[in-house]
Amino acid sequence: MNFTLARFVFQFAVSLDTASTRSNCKYLLLTSKKRKFTTAAIPLTHTSSEELLVVVGGGAAGVYGAIRAKTVAPKLNVVIIEKGKPLSKVKISGGGRCNVTNGHCADKMILAGHYPRGHKEFRGSFFSLHGPMDTMSWFSDHGVELKTEDDGRVFPVSDSSSSVIDCLLTEAKHRGVAPSVVLQTGKVVTTASSDNAGRKFLLKVEKRTMNLVECIEADYLLIASGSSQQGHRLAAQLGHSIVDPVPSLFTFKIADSQLTELSGVSFPKVVAKLKLENVQRSSPYLTQVGPMLVTHWGLSGPVILRLSAWGARYLFSSCYKGMLTVDFVPDLHIEDMQSILSQHKIRFAKQKVLNSCPPEFCLVKRFWKYILGREGLSGDTLWASVSNNSLISIARLLKHCTLEVAGKGQFKDEFVTAGGVPLSEISLNTMESKIHPRLFFAGEVLNVDGVTGGFNFQNAWSGGYIAGTSIGKLSNDATLKNRGF
Repeated sequence: MNFTLARFVFQFAVSLDTASTRSNCKYLLLTSKKRKFTTAAIPLTHTSSEELLVVVGGGAAGVYGAIRAKTVAPKLNVVIIEKGKPLSKVKISGGGRCNVTNGHCADKMILAGHYPRGHKEFRGSFFSLHGPMDTMSWFSDHGVELKTEDDGRVFPVSDSSSSVIDCLLTEAKHRGVAPSVVLQTGKVVTTASSDNAGRKFLLKVEKRTMNLVECIEADYLLIASGSSQQGHRLAAQLGHSIVDPVPSLFTFKIADSQLTELSGVSFPKVVAKLKLENVQRSSPYLTQVGPMLVTHWGLSGPVILRLSAWGARYLFSSCYKGMLTVDFVPDLHIEDMQSILSQHKIRFAKQKVLNSCPPEFCLVKRFWKYILGREGLSGDTLWASVSNNSLISIARLLKHCTLEVAGKGQFKDEFVTAGGVPLSEISLNTMESKIHPRLFFAGEVLNVDGVTGGFNFQNAWSGGYIAGTSIGKLSNDATLKNRGF
């Protein structure tokens, strides 16, 4: 392959005492006494009129953004630099099926409400420029047939994330005119700065498995490195502030050994309210409705994951300690439950309480036994022997069951953080930095996170698409200007 090195460092195998920048050439010399530098140019066919976009991060936002930029500006040189395997989070999402987006939120106001960080800002143009329906259309148009499940989650019909990964990588390979989008893995962008005019980015790239350093001069920089510290460091080097990241989307450890013995028991609908000592005012977001699952360490399921997301920072400052109140029968009033229990007592007076749970409560026998145990009732007790006060206590416990949150677990399908570059420092209609021109961000490197259900990927697709569009238009404008138009 033919390429020139106008943007890159040439080989030198000896240490120099000082670093030098050659202002009359489009490359930067960085030196080190400990490291051996070698020639390591990104393979690009370069002419003076062509521009270069470097994308930091080969995840959903980075790859989608690179494809979009190359679509809008086919002659733009685009390089993605990824330290690990590209699209690794896409691969494991949804248990390996890839929860592409959510198909039940066409209204941008409702959609924005699924982002604990971002719910106010996303009410604007963000999803109007590229929303869930646009994402679904894009993948369908590129050969990935999709399906929407009852809860709104969208998956490929193949039930395999490989369909999404293959589509993105194939599109990147063939998008635009030669060269296509270049994907380089096993490399880390360690430093970023700008030239004196503030028009070029000077990037230092290191290959992790060998003593190899590249210095790249880029016209545009898209940081889409997810929640890794790499992106945060680069953003800070270019003048941005960082909201310290904390975990979001995790399960709860519960200090109740009798409950955790019920691992596998699920509830289709509960109302769960989280109470934390450091939260004085009652927040509507700390009360959630939905399915819940008992695990061998505590509680999981959509209702718990949403609570963990909305309460991420509060939980972090509380050392993940708090009280959870659960209504296991949310569709019945407590007075109705007391009446049901009283009638059940009369009707099944001679039966053991363990063997006869009121069917209106829709509780499995294992959990019914747990409730009886908390009320001090033996399963062998006959219904006729149960006092009216005990009936009232059972109803109250099912409506207001308190559980001690003793820590956080993990949610294996997603690892999401709250924190990153503040949204106030970027323009959401272009994804361009307000601090540094031609610097763009997309995805989880920003202080944005969504609840489970495809919302975090939609943030990545939307941000990547908007950033790619903006970069492509800027590149086209620059090309026309260079030609004298």
